[in-house]
Amino acid sequence: MAARVGLWGGLVIFIVMLLLPAPGGMPPAAWRTTAVVVLMATWWMTQALPLTATALVPFLAYPLLGIMDAGDTAASYWSPILFLVLGGAIIALAIERTGLHRRLALAIVARGGTTPAAMLLAFMVATAIITMIVSNTATTLIMIPIAVAVLRAARVEPGVTDGFPGALAMGIAFAASIGGLGTLVGSPTNAIAVGIVQRLADVQITFLTWAMYGLPLVAVSIPLCWLILLRVQHVHRSDFDAAAAKEGIGEVGAWSVAEKRLVPLVAAVVVAWAVIPLMAPMLDNLLPAGSITDGSIAILGALLLFLIPDGTGRPILVWEEANRAPWDVIMMFGGGLALAAGIGESGLAEWLGIALRPLGAFHPLLIAAAVVAIVILVTEFASNVATASGIMPVIGGLIVATGADPMLLAMPAAFAASWGFMLPSGTGPNAIAWATGHIALPRMLKAGLLLDLAGIPLMVGTVWVIGALWR
Repeated sequence: MAARVGLWGGLVIFIVMLLLPAPGGMPPAAWRTTAVVVLMATWWMTQALPLTATALVPFLAYPLLGIMDAGDTAASYWSPILFLVLGGAIIALAIERTGLHRRLALAIVARGGTTPAAMLLAFMVATAIITMIVSNTATTLIMIPIAVAVLRAARVEPGVTDGFPGALAMGIAFAASIGGLGTLVGSPTNAIAVGIVQRLADVQITFLTWAMYGLPLVAVSIPLCWLILLRVQHVHRSDFDAAAAKEGIGEVGAWSVAEKRLVPLVAAVVVAWAVIPLMAPMLDNLLPAGSITDGSIAILGALLLFLIPDGTGRPILVWEEANRAPWDVIMMFGGGLALAAGIGESGLAEWLGIALRPLGAFHPLLIAAAVVAIVILVTEFASNVATASGIMPVIGGLIVATGADPMLLAMPAAFAASWGFMLPSGTGPNAIAWATGHIALPRMLKAGLLLDLAGIPLMVGTVWVIGALWR
């Protein structure tokens, strides 16, 4: 029903806007671009069409409406950061294929302690670490079966939602979303937000820059989430038989050749992401300026996966396995970039800058808090990727308009696009955890609301503090 209303409602609003004259001072092309933005945002938020299909609208609409020609519109769908997303996704697929992710998960959980609270924290930490490289949905698919096996080994009946079982299911889902904020490749939402802000506000955010803000946020948020779940679920020691549960964790066996060869490669890629930006001045003297980027490092790591043998007569990864990369997300990312390009080319960004200039009278922290609250509210009812694609162009215009520190507005808004915890349908991890039957909706709503409210000062405060320390 919502999709049908969004489809026709969005079209009606789009047509009406095209028929109406532009507001005073706004160029006609900017008004037509605004109509496209409203149409795409409506379709994205209501999922009237598949999200990736909506991303194709600018290529059709911009040339017809005289905003950009077809060549420039097509070019706007691509960005160097897309290669980071693609390379990171291929590396993540190799981690999944070799089973390295499961080894890490079981190693941490096996050392999780003897109390329900300690075991819950161990699962959440394991999930958060894995999802910094592997997508949050894939990580949840890895961790939930392990959690269910542990509950069954501890003689927990199916459908029990009280105490530890409910906390464990929600803890994995929430930690998957939170952990993805730690690195630029942890969630497609991160890269989409960064790409749009870079295009509109000319703010360069590298893998290292993101990690400087994201890792501290994860380090604070996971314990906070853990405490909220312990309180909301009323977890007690009697909820869980730790000795019986550890028997159900199982063993992963000896390290395979593929795992032994993959670990140094992944480590080298991550180290390069962290070190190369620091060596940029020296490298620019040896190589053409800007020739080594986060994306080129990711692609090099991905290409090596097709060359390094895994010990069984085949490479670590073959194309049939790598072809599972999120091509749909990449195309949707392109739609967001095209939307941002139209906003800039049509003069809409400049007009927004003038219209929003009065906001510059408010303290930047208040503006950032208001932005984060709005993004969190939207992402509870729309997909994280759709929220980032639809709202981040507006954030880019707001940065230009207010003259505020770009990082103070861009980073919290980007984080907030993945901060959806209240509803089972809000994120992939939430839906997967809900399917276990161990979550009671009233408790999920309560825990999610508490996290949402805590997230506003937490995200803004983390970015403000880290920014102040690094200036």
